[in-house]
Order: sequence, then C-alpha cells, then structure tokens
Amino acid sequence: MTGAGTILLVDDDDVFRERMARALRDRGHPVVTAADVPAALAVAGTHKPPYAVVDLRMAGPSGIALIAPLLELSPGARIVMLTGYGSITSAVEALRAGAHDYLSKPVDADQVLAALTGEPVRPAAAAAPSLARAEWEHIQRVLADCNHNISEAARRLGITRRTLQLKLKKYPPRV
Repeated sequence: MTGAGTILLVDDDDVFRERMARALRDRGHPVVTAADVPAALAVAGTHKPPYAVVDLRMAGPSGIALIAPLLELSPGARIVMLTGYGSITSAVEALRAGAHDYLSKPVDADQVLAALTGEPVRPAAAAAPSLARAEWEHIQRVLADCNHNISEAARRLGITRRTLQLKLKKYPPRV
C-alpha cells in the first residue's frame, strides 16, 4: 500500500479497534475508526476511504450492511470483512456483497494490510508456537469454554481475576 489512503476501521470492540488502529498507524497508514454502521457512514462521508476493515457482527446492523454504502461513497474501495464467528456462509455473503477478503479473528495488522492490498500473506515457518503463544491460546480456549466469564476462567486457570484481565489486555504473541 504505497501512497496509502485512509483506512476506515469499523469494530464495536473498543479495545480491538484501538489496538488495530494503533498497529496500522505504526506501519505508516492513516486510520479513522467507528464503532458501528451509522458512525462508519458518517466518517466515510467525510473521508471517502479507499480501504475499509469492517467487523461482521456489531450492535445494530451487521458489517455486511455497510459494504454497499461504502462502495457508493468510495467506488473501488477495498473492503476486508473481519469476524470472530467465521463460517463459509458468512464469508460467501460478504464476498457477494462486495468485500474483497474475509479474515477470521484473531488477526494482526500485517494480515489486514496484506488482505487490503490483495497480496498473499507469507506463511510463517512451520515452527512450534512459543510458550507465550501456547499460553495465550490456552487462555482463549478456557475463556471460550466459560462463555467469556472472566471470574470462572480465572478460577479454572488457577490465577487471580486481575492477572487474567491483564493477560487479556495484551496483544496475542506472535508465533
């Protein structure tokens, strides 16, 4: 993305949205953010972004409902759909609506930028995950098993609730 235009980042998860925006800015890309479809349309009307990263599930209308209006405001915009609830059906629906790519969370800024540019993501060497990554994945599995109940997950992990909250605030470790 040389001479990169503004990236519109739409996600209702405040922590994820701000961390991803910071990571994209750190890589030299201007980013504007929105928490929902109406806010995204207001921002897009002002900035006419050539790139958009949109969460699938948000409060109110889904991210798919945002694709057509974004393409009307900025024809030729490249739109990447993000979701933590990936399925083949939602991927097909997003691509048919006009999204250029579909990524499942967790995702990092390099993967997002590769999807926005249409470049293939270079696969990492097939190495065993680091201890920090294995711990992070284990915490995520336990948290999902507890229906995202922090107190129950902390009890099952044998750590304090505060320690778990601190671990969850950190970026997922790279491989």
